[in-house]
Amino acid sequence: MTIFSPSRSDHVSVISGRDEEKKRRVSGRKEIMARRIIYPLYQHGNPQLRVFRTDYFVKLMRPYAPQPEDTVQFQIPIEMTKVEFKDYLENIYKVPVAAIRTRIQFGQTKKDHKNRTVKTPDYKIAYVQLAAGQTFQFPDLYPEKEETIEPGSFEDIQKKFMENERQKQKDDPRQGGVPRWFGL
Repeated sequence: MTIFSPSRSDHVSVISGRDEEKKRRVSGRKEIMARRIIYPLYQHGNPQLRVFRTDYFVKLMRPYAPQPEDTVQFQIPIEMTKVEFKDYLENIYKVPVAAIRTRIQFGQTKKDHKNRTVKTPDYKIAYVQLAAGQTFQFPDLYPEKEETIEPGSFEDIQKKFMENERQKQKDDPRQGGVPRWFGL
């Protein structure tokens, strides 16, 4: 393990030998997403600890709009390029990739309780087109449960009563959207 003293803000204080080559490749970036990992103390005679972890966090997202079955949507860091993401999927997860398209999703701006504008950070969306013959369907984690209500039970009576009340409070279409208290 090589240790650099942080002389500038864009240096990384702990970088392994394998990451030095990556640091040279991405020297133009302001920030390198290296993790600070505390390794156990080395005792003479013990094997060298090797932990290979990625420098990125990738999140599989449910698509906002319907997409083809061979397209998968991910949220990736802004610093990650298409080539790095393709290598990430092919080498770590063994997923055959045909093409990758990316876009930057701007963060939302909101006003907080003190009327200050707060902006959530931007992130990158990657649309991965899988190789021929590969399909992906986002799992249905929370399926809809079918309600089986017995006739004459409390739930059935309550449901009928609530439906009747909704019908009573429904606006008359002849009033054209004017509230009832105008008394037309």
